[in-house]
Amino acid sequence: MSVDDRERLARVALSHIGEPGDARLLEMVRRVGPEAVYEAVCEVQRNPRRVDRALSGVAARVDGVEPGRRLELAMRQGARFVVPGDEEWPTALDDLAGLPALHRRGEVPVGLWVRGPLRLDQVGRSVAIVGSRAATTYGGRAAHDIASEVAVAGLCVVSGAAFGVDQAAHRGALGAGGPTIAVLASGVDKAYPAAHAALIDLIGDHGAIVSEAAPGQAPTRIRFLARNRLIAALCRGTVVIEAALRSGALNTASWAESVGRVVMGLPGPVTSGLSQGVHELIRSRAALLVTKGAEVLEAVGAPGEHLLVVPRGPARPRDRLTGRQQQVLDAVPVHRGATVASIARAAGVTSADAQRDIAELDADGFVEQSGSGWRLAPRPGSDTG
Repeated sequence: MSVDDRERLARVALSHIGEPGDARLLEMVRRVGPEAVYEAVCEVQRNPRRVDRALSGVAARVDGVEPGRRLELAMRQGARFVVPGDEEWPTALDDLAGLPALHRRGEVPVGLWVRGPLRLDQVGRSVAIVGSRAATTYGGRAAHDIASEVAVAGLCVVSGAAFGVDQAAHRGALGAGGPTIAVLASGVDKAYPAAHAALIDLIGDHGAIVSEAAPGQAPTRIRFLARNRLIAALCRGTVVIEAALRSGALNTASWAESVGRVVMGLPGPVTSGLSQGVHELIRSRAALLVTKGAEVLEAVGAPGEHLLVVPRGPARPRDRLTGRQQQVLDAVPVHRGATVASIARAAGVTSADAQRDIAELDADGFVEQSGSGWRLAPRPGSDTG
């Protein structure tokens, strides 16, 4: 073990008796260490007369914890407990230290329960894709396609295994043969939602199932909010797809901004209530507008990596002309022929320049003679505007 056994067991105990993301408890762990905090909790439990508001609620859960037995049981079930100081610990989570809490959730977790072959220290290049559980066909397809393109490029796709956008993102990554991580609000031994048990097992076979909640714990609303900060901090950037004005995905976006990650938003129809939260992120410049995986890769890539060519319309024959040639061409009439002198006056150039330009325009098929003058050539493919 890369971390002292006593510290690891103290972290196991705190994982079971504390609420995921409890900002007060986790700040104490950061300041004085997990062993000291666990000992203080046990002291409160042994001495009920001792008043400690920060620890009294946690102390009520101490009886029967037995961290060594809990850790052994989890390992027999295929889970491991990764803590700060382990080689596998994702150091990106350390950026959560000292940040302002949201809904009293925050700080670096005491550890992560992990199930699956994917090592967390190998997923520094990752993208979170989050959004509505009631995703439309448009949102689901966008999440799937973006995840697939990101995975093909070698980045890990992180989401929460929920209905809608989450499941589409995981399936897109798995279908592309890429790595994916599901961060749960329940223990890693509990499939939530239950309808996604097969998907979660598949992720556990090829990627990783991760949770701050100890094995056996059920999901609650506050645990979902705690989970969101982990999704945001693990990744280089977060893509929000179809999030209403009150949405857990917006909570994830807030955490991503707090830890200095790139926030991206995929726009939807302006009439869609499901996309109002995304549109507000984009409107307030809190999120970068993206429409496809290539744009996500550019946004989270290193300088000079995954650069996109600025899209342009198809080239037209007229694009090859010089500025003066285009000026002269604009002065050539459509139907009735005009003299070179007349065209020169309309174009504001000398007759000599107009003569040279008309000769080149004639050779390129833009103009043709009509009687004693010149007019635009009507042949197919000519550019008259």
